[in-house]
Amino acid sequence: MSETAQRNRPETPEPPSVGEAPRKTLGTKRGGGDPAIRGRTTIADGVVEKIGALAARDVIGVHALGSGISRTFGAVRDRVPGGRPAVTRGVRAEVGEVQTALDLEIVVDYGVSIADVTRAVRENVISAVERMAGLDVVEVNIAVSDVKLPDEEEEEEGPRIQ
Repeated sequence: MSETAQRNRPETPEPPSVGEAPRKTLGTKRGGGDPAIRGRTTIADGVVEKIGALAARDVIGVHALGSGISRTFGAVRDRVPGGRPAVTRGVRAEVGEVQTALDLEIVVDYGVSIADVTRAVRENVISAVERMAGLDVVEVNIAVSDVKLPDEEEEEEGPRIQ
């Protein structure tokens, strides 16, 4: 073989000798391409709803999520043995492949600026969903369904004992 042909010929690794472990060739990837793009990730609507609900509850001035009726039914459902608390009550999400939109229904504390609370909720929800789910949040619609007055009784968390 000529000297030029030997320079242009790719090197082949020598086979391992007896008792020696096979050597890996550096620089080659199996399966081809970046591992981050080998496959598809889907995120369920409920996952985005939970993230949004927890992010909304973190905002000062948000008393609860959901309307009065949904909170009442949720309280009954929470007391059923084996039932789980409805973390996502008051939150609906539509999740696509790369984008999502959320609808929230909240109850605010009396005396807070509703505009400030909804702005903070929107910012917190968008930040949390984009950071955790990697989805582009196209909109967060917020409906304020009630105001919690200071003299109103709190909703009971546990079962009533008489």
